[in-house]
This record gives sequence, C-alpha cells and structure tokens, in this order.
Amino acid sequence: MIRWAKSAKRGFTLIELMIVVAIVGILSVLAIYGVRKYIANAKTAEARNSLGQIAKDAAAAVEKEKGAGGIVGAGSISTLMRAFCSTAANTVPPTSVGVPKAQKYQSQTSDWGASDSTDGTQGWRCLKFSMDEPQYYMYSYTSGNTDANAGNFTAVANGDLNGDGNTSQFTVLGSALSGAVAISPNVSESNPEE
Repeated sequence: MIRWAKSAKRGFTLIELMIVVAIVGILSVLAIYGVRKYIANAKTAEARNSLGQIAKDAAAAVEKEKGAGGIVGAGSISTLMRAFCSTAANTVPPTSVGVPKAQKYQSQTSDWGASDSTDGTQGWRCLKFSMDEPQYYMYSYTSGNTDANAGNFTAVANGDLNGDGNTSQFTVLGSALSGAVAISPNVSESNPEE
C-alpha cells in the first residue's frame, strides 16, 4: 500500500508536459488551417453559384423569342428572333467602386441593368439576373456574338477575399453549337482563395 501512495503523489515530469503542449500546439495549427480553408470555400461558393445561374439565364434567354409586340400582318414575317443577350453595360459593383477588398458590396436594384438598353436585349436586364444579398465578387457579362447559331458569352466574377490586392477570377463560358447552347461543364478558377 505504501508503494501505491508514493506513485500517486509523483505527478508529471516536465518532459511529459512539454510533449502534451507540443501535441496541443500542432492540433491547434491544423484546426486553424482547416477553418480558414472551410471559410474560404464557403465564400467562393457565391461566385460558383452565381456564375452557374448567369449561365443558365443566358441559355434561357437564347431560347426566349424577342422582338416587337406588334401584330404580324398577312404575308409578312415577324421580327421575333432567338439571340444571346448582348454585353452588360456595367459590372456590379461598378468599376468606380472596384472589386470588394476583404469586404462585401451591397448592390442596388439599379446596379443590375440601369445602363442597359430598355428593349430587354442587353446585359443584366436581358438575363433577368440580380443579387439581393451583399456580395464578395464583382460580376461582368460579355457577349462576343449574339447570333443564336454562332453566338457566345463569358461571365466573370473577380474577388479579393483577403484584401491583399491579388484577385481571384472565376469564369464560365457558353456558345452556340448547331442551334443549341453549350455551357462549359466547370467554372474556371484562378487563385480561388485570394
């Protein structure tokens, strides 16, 4: 019994305590890295989801017939046509504001199409795309050719999540192939966690 009492009073050695501190330090570094990766992934999901929606809206806009709403006279052809939306007149946020640096931008309704033509064939108005929530990225939409049989578009999101001046870029492409719209299967990413 005396031997058990002595070992119970002994305690931990300094080496044992240092090993425990080292293990806790390594685990905390790994946890911080994992949390940072998780947060960055959550933020970049905004760009991927928004570009996916823009691409779907662009494909739907090609299938929608556009043209004058007037009556078509006997023996005449309507002006209805299929076409890609033409290039958006502005980025959101506007270039005067720039890419949000480690912060969010709250867009206004007027940001999404105020500079586009009112006939519904240009940019954000044609796509019927907008965002109500604050955003980490600057969005742009360009169309190289609006023809439904040979047209194409590019949608881009630029961001600076950590505010260091280096930007990330996400891109989705679409083009007409034999009268159908083909969208790139993946969002192209450059420096996604910047």
